[in-house]
Amino acid sequence: MNGVKKLKVAGIAGSLRKGSFNRAALKAAIELQPADMAIEIVELGEIPLYNDDIRVEGYPPAVNAYREKIRAADGVLFATPEFNYSVSAPLKNAIDWGSRIPDPPYVGKATAMISASVSPLGGVRAQYQLRHMCVSLNCFVMNTPQIYIGDAAKKFDADLKLTDAGLRGELTKFLAAFRDYILRLQR
Repeated sequence: MNGVKKLKVAGIAGSLRKGSFNRAALKAAIELQPADMAIEIVELGEIPLYNDDIRVEGYPPAVNAYREKIRAADGVLFATPEFNYSVSAPLKNAIDWGSRIPDPPYVGKATAMISASVSPLGGVRAQYQLRHMCVSLNCFVMNTPQIYIGDAAKKFDADLKLTDAGLRGELTKFLAAFRDYILRLQR
């Protein structure tokens, strides 16, 4: 789009696994994003475990980079796996680093979430837990539409490409709704 600013969205895959269905869902979102949106995956693998002693000494470079990417984004798209009825440890760890002062980067940020799981529920419980965490982050979560990718192994091919046509259509509509939500919050 010539001359039109693209909305910057930080995509956070809550799984570090290369073969993660949530990472694959985020890549599908990049493929299906509206023309005026640019989703960039923010990697969590180099972020150390949260330790307030470390924070007091100064944020490590990987944490600073993560926080700056969140701060610079117009919105955040979480792709959360469900581990033991909640979010993954890497995602919770990143959220803990992102919630600390000074200037926590999530405050006032438009957020949305998707989840993929091999279970039929598609990560609904993880999204529920993540919504609670977003309250303390003081960010604004898009309530609807919602995307839960249940039976994920049947929705992605061996190369982790989203092949389910109905789901691709839902994800396209979801991303357009998220774009509109970001723009509404910016006004």
